[in-house]
Order: sequence, then structure tokens, then C-alpha cells
Amino acid sequence: MAPVTYKLPPLPYAYDALQPSISKEIMHLHHEKHHQTYITNLNKALEESAAATAEGRLHDAAAQLSAIRFNGGGHINHSLFWVGLAPAHSSEADPSAAPKLQAAIASTWGSLDEFKSAFGAALLGIQGSGWGWLVKEVGTGQLRIVTLANQEAVVVGDTPLLGVDMWEHAYYLQYLNGKAQYVKNIWSVINWKTAEVRYTETREDAFKVLKASI
Repeated sequence: MAPVTYKLPPLPYAYDALQPSISKEIMHLHHEKHHQTYITNLNKALEESAAATAEGRLHDAAAQLSAIRFNGGGHINHSLFWVGLAPAHSSEADPSAAPKLQAAIASTWGSLDEFKSAFGAALLGIQGSGWGWLVKEVGTGQLRIVTLANQEAVVVGDTPLLGVDMWEHAYYLQYLNGKAQYVKNIWSVINWKTAEVRYTETREDAFKVLKASI
């Protein structure tokens, strides 16, 4: 059976819609080049793994696992990231679009500002490249901040609610080494409506965006 082939999902807004928090130039580069590269390499690794498995070459199939994990993580993370953003002037970017999640944040951290401070500190504490996520824990339903290196993805149990890409390609063209300002400004374009849906619905619902890119 042929492996699934993934394609680049379209953005739910124009490339310049997140300005001034994220520039049009960065959005083009990030989406059309970086995300597309993860997808291209993922499809190649899946195809080579499937061919090797079909021919009984387990050693060659196993050799593709790291590429599948890295590039698959890149595709998962970015697919979640794009729909987790919204133009600053939109109703989706207003924290009031997530009343249940806001209540849970206040219960966990005391206030939205305290949560932003804790999340920002976690993001700026990432060594090298990686991602920061607000997740809903499997089983308990509690909120937790997690950071993941490189293109590791939230794929074991927890539900990703909102995430921030801390790879340099996400901000360097605009902010240079001022990533603290990037972290501050990205709050203006967080899609709270999407975060609320992820919080209130099932974990599989959070990942359904991936099926749209097949």
C-alpha cells in the first residue's frame, strides 16, 4: 500500500495579515520554504520506508525513522502553529474568545499576565531551536507549559492548545537577536478561539488539521 502523501496546507489568512508582529517576508519564507521542506523530506522518508518494508529490508526501513520523526514533527508543529495565529484586529485574537481556557489559566497561574510571564520565560529558556506549548494533560486535564527541542512534537497523550516557534527562521529576519521582543509581540496574534476549541474538544480534534493536508 502506498504511503500517505502530505501537502502544504494553505494559511487561513493573507501573508501580511499578522503584521507588525510577524512580517510578510517572514511568513512567506517560513510557510513556503521551511514548512514545505519538512513536508518534502517527510514524504520522501515515508516513501522510502514503505518501499523497504514491502521488500523485507527492515534495516533500511528503520534507517528512515529519524527523518520521519524530525520532518513529521516539523509538519505537525507548523500545521498547528499556523491555525493557532490570527490577525491582531480579529475577534479570534481577543482572549475573551476563550472563556473556559481563560478560567483554567487563571486557576493555574493566577492571571493571564502571570501565565504570559511564565510562558515567555520558558520560551526564552530554550537552548538552541525548539517550541513552547501550552498543553492540556492527558488524564488530569490540567494545564502545563512544555518546551520541546528542535522539531519534537506534542504527540504523546497531551493536547497542544497554543504554541510558539522558537526556531530562528520564525523571527530572525525581522527581530535579529531580539527574540524577547518577538515573544512579547506574538501575543497580539495568538488565536484564542482556536485554543479554546482545542481545550474544550478532543485531542484528535486538535490534530484534524493534519488530515486536511493529505
